Amino acid sequence: MSRIGRLPIKIPTEVKISIDGQVVSVKGPKGDLTLTLRPEIKVENREGSLVLSVAIESKNSPAYWGLYRALLNSMVEGVTRGYTKKLELIGVGYRAKQSGNDGVSLTLGFSHPIEFKAPAGVTIKVEDNQHVIIEGADKQKVGEVAATLRKYKKPEPYKGKGIKYENEVVRRKAGKAAKTGA
Repeated sequence: MSRIGRLPIKIPTEVKISIDGQVVSVKGPKGDLTLTLRPEIKVENREGSLVLSVAIESKNSPAYWGLYRALLNSMVEGVTRGYTKKLELIGVGYRAKQSGNDGVSLTLGFSHPIEFKAPAGVTIKVEDNQHVIIEGADKQKVGEVAATLRKYKKPEPYKGKGIKYENEVVRRKAGKAAKTGA
């Protein structure tokens, strides 16, 4: 039995949920999200909360139960509060510039700037030249966009230059000078 799957999901008053067979749609002030459930899981709307249960017993049904409960909870939280990831650009000449409403232009020491356009449902804001904020209702899309931007120039361990998450700690290496000893 799944401990996470047993927990009901409280539905805020501003969120509307519609269940059509195995398709669950969540609408709120920050956006609309849909999720298709596996046939092993059944969802019901009871007195202002979503309750998930196992419809078909199988070896993996407890895992799916907890997974889909967590995904639905993330959807409800996403349409009410939304999700945010912050990136920092560290390095001489590394900067970001807003291009359009949902795009960013990154100068990372390559021969050309990198143009990135956000997918639907995700917005990218540039605070100053060094900080990029990614916002959206879908937790997975926000994380994927942040990981894609970070992948262009990961922080390197010697000087720490690159794109990193806001609270990420980059382990630093000593370099050549520390190895020489008399």
